[in-house]
Amino acid sequence: MPEIETSQRNSELFSPPSDVRGMTKLDRNAFKKTVTIPVLKVRKEIVSKLMRSLKRAALQRPGIKRVIEDPEDEESRLIMLDPYKMFTEDSFEKTELSILKQLNVNPQISKYNLELTYENFKSEEILRAVLPEGQDVTSGFSRVGHIAHLNLRDHQLPFKHLIGQVMIDKNPGITSAVNKINNIDNTYRNFQMEVLSGEENMMTKVRENNYTYEFDFSKVYWNPRLSTEHSRITELLKPGDVLFDVFAGVGPFAIPIAKKNCTVFANDLNPESHKWLLHNCKLNKVDQKVKVFNLDGKDFIQGPVREELMQQLGPLSKERKHSVHIVMNLPAKAIEFLGAFKSLLDGQPCCSELLPMVHCYSFSKDANPAKDVQQQAEAALGLSLDACSSVHLVRNVAPNKEMLCITFRIPAAILYKNQTLNLENHEDPPLKRQRTDKAFSGEKIQIA
Repeated sequence: MPEIETSQRNSELFSPPSDVRGMTKLDRNAFKKTVTIPVLKVRKEIVSKLMRSLKRAALQRPGIKRVIEDPEDEESRLIMLDPYKMFTEDSFEKTELSILKQLNVNPQISKYNLELTYENFKSEEILRAVLPEGQDVTSGFSRVGHIAHLNLRDHQLPFKHLIGQVMIDKNPGITSAVNKINNIDNTYRNFQMEVLSGEENMMTKVRENNYTYEFDFSKVYWNPRLSTEHSRITELLKPGDVLFDVFAGVGPFAIPIAKKNCTVFANDLNPESHKWLLHNCKLNKVDQKVKVFNLDGKDFIQGPVREELMQQLGPLSKERKHSVHIVMNLPAKAIEFLGAFKSLLDGQPCCSELLPMVHCYSFSKDANPAKDVQQQAEAALGLSLDACSSVHLVRNVAPNKEMLCITFRIPAAILYKNQTLNLENHEDPPLKRQRTDKAFSGEKIQIA
């Protein structure tokens, strides 16, 4: 029998009963089902030795024991066999029959009625059986501590409470399932959510890249899918560097970078994020290295950032060996804040190598998302970034929607007052090398 066909028929055999279709309130008892399975009777003392030789023939189904007690003989055991490979003793291969003969096992196959219950089915199998036939099944979610965060589609909403309970039942450690019911609030970067099933407690603890974060998930922004991006930016900074985190959230950039013995200025407008940022800095023992602010992003840039940059880029800046980085992770709006850097500083510009490096995040639905994000940033700044920027694809957020990070060194013509824009002199050598180095082709989106 072809492997694909076997897989399909096997799936049907081990699918939940058909009459659960359309169920909106979970009834675990409705998932009981009896299937007939071929079994081989053997003496209990040879089971372990025999199983190594019957891997092909034995039943391979997670959650179902392959060896059970014989209800008629306590000295024997029944080995469950694959119902689509094993029909009679002729279904055994020669090598298998040889082993059975050596161990004095009768190759005769018997039938056993196996009762399947709710516990025997995977979450995807349960939801596929319950939801309307042919509809997308939700079995994935973002895990935030003990919380399963789902983003259900319209056709799944009538089944939302059942889906939430199944996620809790089938994922150890998950005790609450929530669904996002609106887009992220652009002011505080959180969103309204509905508890679908389980406990209402949204206070949670997560581990990311060996750091611990605690927060109230209902009041702050946290996305476990950004773990790799947090690491990528962290690796760019060296001990002694300075980071300004304009939209810091609860600290996933600020804390690991502070641990590298960098000086960090971290800001978030959301009072809850500010509170948990302070808490997490203490929790991870970097509170002496992070200065925390609770300001609007523009006020943070034109206040604390400006004051520090005046010192960092002042007359003594030629002696400075560390770099300055500015992270702006608010993809829905961050580019709008780039204008706050215009004419931010007084005095004579420092040398270009010491100018701050900006990492600004944005969404794009454009066919050429990298070019689109570059153009958005150029419009906000009022000059071309053609020669001094690179764009990194962070993740696919939704069909035809990408999250990207544009990195560039702020031109002196933007950062300092009374400077003439000279678009020919903004090439940043390190970035130019990045844009042409084929080694970056797997990570960087080259701008056409």
